[in-house]
Amino acid sequence: MRTSQHHVRGASALFAALLTVLAALAALLTTASAAQADTTVCDQFGSTTVQGRYVVQNNRWGTSDTQCISATDSGFRITQADGSVPTNGAPKSYPSIYNGCHYTNCSPGTNLPAQLSGISSAPTSISYTYVSNAVYDAAYDIWLDPTARKDGVNKTEIMVWFNHVGSVQPVGSQVGTVTVAGRQWQVWSGNNGSNDVLSFVAPSAITSWSFDVMDFVRQAVSRGLAQSSWYLTSVQAGFEPWQNGAGLAVSSFSSAVNTGGTTPADPGTSACKVTYGTNVWTGGFTADVTVANTGSTAVNGWKAGFTLPSGQQITSAWGATVSPSSGAVTATSLSYNGQLAPGGQTSFGFQGTYSGAFAKPAAFTVNGTACTVA
Repeated sequence: MRTSQHHVRGASALFAALLTVLAALAALLTTASAAQADTTVCDQFGSTTVQGRYVVQNNRWGTSDTQCISATDSGFRITQADGSVPTNGAPKSYPSIYNGCHYTNCSPGTNLPAQLSGISSAPTSISYTYVSNAVYDAAYDIWLDPTARKDGVNKTEIMVWFNHVGSVQPVGSQVGTVTVAGRQWQVWSGNNGSNDVLSFVAPSAITSWSFDVMDFVRQAVSRGLAQSSWYLTSVQAGFEPWQNGAGLAVSSFSSAVNTGGTTPADPGTSACKVTYGTNVWTGGFTADVTVANTGSTAVNGWKAGFTLPSGQQITSAWGATVSPSSGAVTATSLSYNGQLAPGGQTSFGFQGTYSGAFAKPAAFTVNGTACTVA
């Protein structure tokens, strides 16, 4: 009887020990999988996908020196960036993450190319990590073409420079300054021999921001560098390094394109008018927004799009469903105020907080149409 109990206890101990070993092995496998989660890309034009919806590309085209990127679940980081090129010429690469199509490589599930006149908004957000021991710019690349192009070079390139280090500048020359999406920008215009380039340069570094791509697209249309019948083919964000670049990273990125607009976005053809009134106090404000149908046809349900200046956040709203609370915002009509006859108008409002200097949104759209702002 004692012998039998000894064998049972011994078998139990052996089984427990086996479970411990298996658990330790599972932990090791889990740790190894986590360590291998990031994907390293060193091929000149190599790419991978992240989040099942964006493409991360190495895109080294200006040098034969090695460049490697590590794609994370939320973006990418440059891990090796050998060599340099003269700062008075083109950069050596554009490692980037994008939504859309680039040389037939389309991101999973993208609805791009999409005709500009059918886009109601194209919200995007990004967070950058910068380094000081390199010469580079950190910029969005927004591509437009007269056709629904998925391959080759597009007709117009819009660049939005969040930051630049060293003696580098955009293609062409500075043609003025402008307020877009609540921020001040230097505007540069030129041609690189393959396509027109319209660049917006921030006067100081921006590390993170949410905005509507269409705010910059409308600038290209108003300057004759695109038309509402053209197509948005891709929304890209990354870095253009001239010297070094290891450590630069896109920490997070998102991009969406909302279609359903019915009126061309060309200036001068607006069928809507938005009046934006505010009551401002230290750290807080309310906004009363009136949406007027100045067109000749009735509106059956409306969505008003605008971008809140940096530092502003909505805490409550009335007369519309408003989301998100910051960045590129969409206000959607309710059941009782969605019908706007020609000449009719309605209103909604919201309360919010702000930091820094208070500013109003620079532009508004209703169902994809750029509106007159009063």
